[in-house]
Amino acid sequence: MRSRLLFAALCGGVFAGTLDIGAAALLNSVSPLVVLLSIASGILGKAAYHAGLAGVALGLGLQWMMSSIAALIYLIGGRLLPLSHRSWAASGMLYGLVVFFVMNYVVVPLSAAVPKVAFTPLSFMGNLLANVMFGVIIAFIVHRFGEGPQGSGPDRR
Repeated sequence: MRSRLLFAALCGGVFAGTLDIGAAALLNSVSPLVVLLSIASGILGKAAYHAGLAGVALGLGLQWMMSSIAALIYLIGGRLLPLSHRSWAASGMLYGLVVFFVMNYVVVPLSAAVPKVAFTPLSFMGNLLANVMFGVIIAFIVHRFGEGPQGSGPDRR
């Protein structure tokens, strides 16, 4: 059972994290490689943009790690909160909102990331929507593969 839950968190994190890279690239009109270097800059600062493929690999590893941790937190928290049992979609949306605010107003400001995010109203809404979808993807995968006798959760909706 534990291995299935960890597998669901890992799969949910990697899948949602990969789509998140694509969403960030689309929202910012940049290459996914630039997004990955930006993620790596959270640790390396400006040096990430001169690190080449090593910086890209670091960014990808960090993204997948953070996304998998986010999925694991959702999985653990979801077992304690009744909303996730009633509606994985609603709990995923709420979780995506939480992830958005934690990442943008706690994690990124405390990191060495450059440049720091300055939202316009439109970019704020786009990023918020992308994070809501991130949460829904994690919730779906955890619900589908991490719970219940056949991996489909207690309510087979």
